[in-house]
Amino acid sequence: TSDGGAFQLTAGMGGFGLALALRFALFALFPNWLNALPKSGGWLNTVKVVLGFLEVALAFKFLSNADLVEHWGLIKRELFIGIWMVCAAGIAFYLFGFIRFPHDGPKGQKISKGNWVFGLLSVATFIYLAPGLTNTPAANLKLLSGFPPPLFYSYYDKGTSAPLGLEAYKDFDQGMAAAKASGKPIMIDFTGWACVNCRKMEEQVWSVPEVFELLSEEYVLVSLYVDDRKALNPEEQFSYAQPNGRIKQLKTVGDKWATFQTINFKNNSQPYYILIDEDLNMLNKPVGYTPDVHEYAEWLTEGLEAFQGEYE
Repeated sequence: TSDGGAFQLTAGMGGFGLALALRFALFALFPNWLNALPKSGGWLNTVKVVLGFLEVALAFKFLSNADLVEHWGLIKRELFIGIWMVCAAGIAFYLFGFIRFPHDGPKGQKISKGNWVFGLLSVATFIYLAPGLTNTPAANLKLLSGFPPPLFYSYYDKGTSAPLGLEAYKDFDQGMAAAKASGKPIMIDFTGWACVNCRKMEEQVWSVPEVFELLSEEYVLVSLYVDDRKALNPEEQFSYAQPNGRIKQLKTVGDKWATFQTINFKNNSQPYYILIDEDLNMLNKPVGYTPDVHEYAEWLTEGLEAFQGEYE
């Protein structure tokens, strides 16, 4: 929950530890089960190599998350996709026998059906990723939304630091001022640089014309990143006493917006969307991850109608 607590932490870590240790405890209690496990051989060597390539790809995913929240600027979207393409090509070349390692069997072995299947899947993945290197609409790899960095985190000049070229304010006060000047309602988008479902919403739902039109023309978008590690100015840093008595130090932009969300909306999940007017009145019920395009468009329309009804 938004307040956290020792019990929740203990239960979460206890469940993780139990799931990790259970298999070893069962084999210790019933050692004969070990005899039922398949023996190692060529197939296991193949699995190890493929998992090695996959591990490299996933390692860059987590490095990319750190790069985004810390604003290092190291792994832009095109570099990330290029690394994944290299991993996919490496898997394909290995499964087709073009790459061999010392622990593999002799050369000239027949390629198994399994190797053909997974090798072709790797080739298909390589081909699917290729448009992601371009500066075209095809660069939006919707099947992988949430894994690569966002579309605007690119070597190409996108002219914006917001999804899909939208105008988004990353400060609540600035967004509020823009809403008062334009006479539009506000959509607060509590999001995160490392939030997979946030990227899915932006690339799979916001990109649909009926939703994009509402966001771009009818609302002032305020995107608040709760995991942003950029340090606040010294005069903006402060301590906050939580309801459970704990003191929370607010030192980063992410700390500020995460606490803002928790205090005002009693929620700490992302994505989380709230529609309000310039007087801070909520126009309808907030929503979280909503992959249904029609449902999300109806929610935006409902909020817009409520806003327009206030001024009739």
